[in-house]
Amino acid sequence: METGEDYRDAVLSRARWDKRQFVRCDFGEADLRGLLTQGCTFDECDFSKADLGASRHQASAFRSCTFDRTVLAESRWTGCSFLGTSFVDCQFRSVLIRETDLSLAGLGGARLRRLDLSGLRLREANLVDADLTETDLRGADLTGARLADARLEGADLRGAKLDANGLRQAKLAGARIDLETAMAFAAAHGLVVQ
Repeated sequence: METGEDYRDAVLSRARWDKRQFVRCDFGEADLRGLLTQGCTFDECDFSKADLGASRHQASAFRSCTFDRTVLAESRWTGCSFLGTSFVDCQFRSVLIRETDLSLAGLGGARLRRLDLSGLRLREANLVDADLTETDLRGADLTGARLADARLEGADLRGAKLDANGLRQAKLAGARIDLETAMAFAAAHGLVVQ
């Protein structure tokens, strides 16, 4: 286990890390392009301004980490966890996220438009002011997510779990929903369906 290590400005591109543990490590402005992680854990680590472009992550956990202006272009995340992690001013274009837990993640104001986030766990995530326009959220769990002013226009929400607050606060014009969500939407807005 590595605790409190300083990797700031380090050049670690194309490194391969298997089952390594990092606690409160600083990866700020590090060159991590093409990094491969498998089964690694990162607790309270700082990735501010790091370059994680074209990196690949399998079954790795990033718990309570900070991604501030981090480069994520063309990165792949499969079976990962971002429990309590915050993302600030990160670009998510061409990012692939599969079977991943983003519970309690801070994604306020994030531009997540047209991404495939289907089946992801976003329970109690902060998505305030996030742009999820035309995003695929089929089967995603958004229970307890903060969705005030989140843009979900044209998003695919079929099979997604949303609570009444999310259905009232998000901008949902043109979103595709299933019958169960339509009933929940009506109830959240005080309508009585007979």
